[in-house]
Amino acid sequence: MKARIAVLPGDGIGPEVTAEAVRALTAVAGRFGHEFQFEQALLGGAAIDATGEALPPATLALCRSADAILMGAVGGPKWSAPDAKVRPEQGLLSLRKALGLFANLRPVVPHPAVLDASPIKAELLKGVDIMVVRELTGGIYFGDKQRTDTEAVDVCRYSVAEIERVVRLAARLAGERRGKLTSVDKANVLETSRLWRAVVERILPGEFPKLRYEHMLVDAAAMHLIRKPADFDVIVTENMFGDILTDEASMLAGSLGLLPSASLGEQPRGGLYEPIHGSAPDIAGRGIANPYATLLSAAMLLKLSLGLLAEAAALESAVSRVIDAGVRPADIAARGARAATTREAGDAVIAALESAHQ
Repeated sequence: MKARIAVLPGDGIGPEVTAEAVRALTAVAGRFGHEFQFEQALLGGAAIDATGEALPPATLALCRSADAILMGAVGGPKWSAPDAKVRPEQGLLSLRKALGLFANLRPVVPHPAVLDASPIKAELLKGVDIMVVRELTGGIYFGDKQRTDTEAVDVCRYSVAEIERVVRLAARLAGERRGKLTSVDKANVLETSRLWRAVVERILPGEFPKLRYEHMLVDAAAMHLIRKPADFDVIVTENMFGDILTDEASMLAGSLGLLPSASLGEQPRGGLYEPIHGSAPDIAGRGIANPYATLLSAAMLLKLSLGLLAEAAALESAVSRVIDAGVRPADIAARGARAATTREAGDAVIAALESAHQ
């Protein structure tokens, strides 16, 4: 297979972790006989510095033409002054909107070898395998905004069509997994959540009659994620709730540095893949960032946008084996143990890929 992959390193540790993912994807291509063409472009703060725009037209054009997009992270205090006219995050939001990437998939599967890295009791983490589906192009992040000296307004808006498409996608995923879908809202307070719940009630019984489903208020869901996380299979929710709940869920795995994500539109081609962690400017350039979330995002890229299931499984297995072997960056390192550098972690994954092929 030949595939064109856009690489958006972004800011902070983004260039460091995406470099390891490109190396791993190159190793996968060599092992399985594929040809991956990587093309880099600017996004976020780096783009603002170079062009004055968070999403330059050239970046959007590359992403539109690519088979898949691999991204690092955007943002940082350098571009976050209260009076900043352009912010790095605007570039990512605009990219998602322009490409129609309406569903963000975030798997949460704690690795048995690093349960000690989680603040949650190990016995609560047994059997946890959650897929969070977050609606990505609607809600309060994209609603009308106003600000005066005395007040500010952010409008949360959802259409029926926006809710329908993400609920159907989540329902299909649940049907391929354990057959349970939890829809998270705040229908006791918010009108958008009441619409959300009404759409769920209309779609699921008629179109997915074999699916078990439940509604859960977002505050209750936040508690349940910590109290009994193994109860969840697939969670579907709106933009802001999904943003918050997936950061909370990352603590089940022990670190943001272990969790990948995929942002998809109507077609799998052209999906955007990124770790859920931020740009971590405090450790940027030190070579200590955990690349595993980005490597696992690359595995999702192989599976979902390129349809390369065996290749994705090989990369996921390589990451799992090196974690089992104790190659643990600083955020998940055992107390008193030497932490692996970003490069050492990437080297170990590539070595595991190559050894499995021999």
